[in-house]
Amino acid sequence: MSQNNFADIIPYGDLGILALESSHEIGKKVDAYISSWRTESENDAESIHFSSYKKDSYLLDAVCPRFGSGEAKGILNESVRGKDLYILVDVCNYSLTYTVCGQLNHMSPDDHFQDLKRMIAAVSGKARRITVIMPYLYEGRQHKRNFRESMDCALALQELTNMGVDSIITFDAHDPRVQNAIPLNTFETIRPTYQFIKAILKNVPDIKINPKNMMVISPDEGATDRAIYFAGVAGVDMGMFYKRRDYTKIIEGRNPIVAHEFLGSDVEGKDVVVVDDLISSGESMIDVATELKRRKANRIFLASTFGLFTNGLEKFDKAFASGLIYRVMTTNLVYQTDELLSKEYYINVDMSKYIALLINTLNHDYSIAGLLDPSERIRKILEKYEQI
Repeated sequence: MSQNNFADIIPYGDLGILALESSHEIGKKVDAYISSWRTESENDAESIHFSSYKKDSYLLDAVCPRFGSGEAKGILNESVRGKDLYILVDVCNYSLTYTVCGQLNHMSPDDHFQDLKRMIAAVSGKARRITVIMPYLYEGRQHKRNFRESMDCALALQELTNMGVDSIITFDAHDPRVQNAIPLNTFETIRPTYQFIKAILKNVPDIKINPKNMMVISPDEGATDRAIYFAGVAGVDMGMFYKRRDYTKIIEGRNPIVAHEFLGSDVEGKDVVVVDDLISSGESMIDVATELKRRKANRIFLASTFGLFTNGLEKFDKAFASGLIYRVMTTNLVYQTDELLSKEYYINVDMSKYIALLINTLNHDYSIAGLLDPSERIRKILEKYEQI
């Protein structure tokens, strides 16, 4: 449904968007989209159901100040009673700092998660409905128990729902099965496949998305589902790498990779898109790109929902300069440095409009099924750029 065509659908409640400081930038973009759509809508502003419908901004005034000891508290500076509340948080925004007894600390995912809980506590059950939009799922990589270890992600989800959160929306969860921890609550995990395809078409005019000229590659067995879906909707072939690890050793908390074994058809002369949920250090992605170049692949695109780049950008600079990689694509769902945004090889995939679509649709209590499955929109964008 068009975002300007909700005239006959009464909102679930007055819309309120609480963008924590970690998501302030994307929150402003989301707010601007929704405000624009509603200003242009035909809803009757004189109706009691739409009295607060058209506003210049839906962002709420809220802060999390800290004491000198590093402790903090959540403060709402305006009422949220009866509101349909959407809380945005980026648990990976390490750019924010606070002081502890005069020492400067960068905020960790734990700090951001605590601030999220503080704001939910400040709401004190007064909101009509609370939806948390957490693009990078907190502790999402700690999603299952293999031996004596903590189940951080499952515990975090249960903690949020126990505090009164009705729905949780995340993007490209490392393992969607973690939602089994909260079976009675809504949990949506969304893949930005459409936005990646659109970004490639927009930024690479000579791209040819067809089986003869392109392949989609999974860098490991864990990303196979993402690659299968991407390849399926794009109408191209898919291949994958299998990481052979040395399970007798543990280095920096994980078993070191011994070799990358490739399964798939010939990649020679083809453009290749390597898809994964996140780029952490980038070591694995560079290794896969090296293996693909050894097999005479043409241009290599690295597409990842979350670009953390925990060890900096130097190895990507070298890989681009040597012709190993052609472009790196990540979304603005997590914090991006100015250095990253300035790189010639970097394509920023903006997700703010999509989040605005989700919030606006949910606020009208309308189905988001069409937004969760982008197959039709992908077909239309491929037709627009004459790929099919």
